[in-house]
Amino acid sequence: MEYIDYYKILGLNKDASTDDIKKAYRKLARKHHPDLNPNDKEAVKLFQQINEANEVLSDPEKRKKYDQYGADWKHAEQFEEARKQQRASGQGSANPFGGGEYYSYGGGEEGDFSDFFSSMFGNSGGGAGRRQSKFKGQDYRASLQINLSEAYKTHQQTFTVNGRNIRITVPAGIENGQEIKIAGYGSPGINGGPNGDLYITFTIHNDTQYVRKGNDLYLNVPLNLYKAVLGGEETIDTMDGKVKLTIAPETQNETKVRLKGKGFPVYKKEGVFGDLYVTYQVKMPKNLTEKEKELFRELAAAAEKK
Repeated sequence: MEYIDYYKILGLNKDASTDDIKKAYRKLARKHHPDLNPNDKEAVKLFQQINEANEVLSDPEKRKKYDQYGADWKHAEQFEEARKQQRASGQGSANPFGGGEYYSYGGGEEGDFSDFFSSMFGNSGGGAGRRQSKFKGQDYRASLQINLSEAYKTHQQTFTVNGRNIRITVPAGIENGQEIKIAGYGSPGINGGPNGDLYITFTIHNDTQYVRKGNDLYLNVPLNLYKAVLGGEETIDTMDGKVKLTIAPETQNETKVRLKGKGFPVYKKEGVFGDLYVTYQVKMPKNLTEKEKELFRELAAAAEKK
């Protein structure tokens, strides 16, 4: 595994604060962004490493593992599990290999610690006769931000996790906060063990005029007073195109109508949709002429005689 010194990439010392990391990341990300360095493969690679360094060092738990295990920090959980298993089987105590050495990472050469992992997982050293255990790779977690209009249809999305570009299919109807698993896209397994998995949590931003509640959509439609009183037609936009509505005479303010099947697609149920609820908001006329006011006075007088 190629060792990447995340502190060096961001130009920081190991005692850097969270604010130091944030400032360094923003400065370097702007400087080396691929959009500002077109056709520069080295800039793309460096930008990915900057993102990876920030992802690890800005996460207290990941940073702790990185500081302790160095190049092998992604295998920290497997190491701890293997050490527990060896203790339980009587093969070792504090040092599972029965020797007097203790390996730690101090941020410099990672050779000793890599040797430790090699002997731990049977690649070299005095454990030639020992059965090599297989361990599943570490799971990765990532977040992905999309717009509500994008979530309406199944589409492809490309993003970067730990320096690796991944292209996935996002099913229509995905919900805010929903998590999906991409099997085998985590850290590589050890000694032939399976790869870890990738878990993606979605954050959905509303870029539409609708309010989403589950699979249903809600929309407020302004209606002028004359159409509300006399009736007529109103054309509205749905996420599936335009729809013409028939307005009944004497429609009251805040009247709600349901458009069946015009809501949001149901996740992984092709052709199944929620409903769209339209609420009419009757608007009072403004800037009336004297003639219009007189007509309203006549209407008011007629109403009093009923």
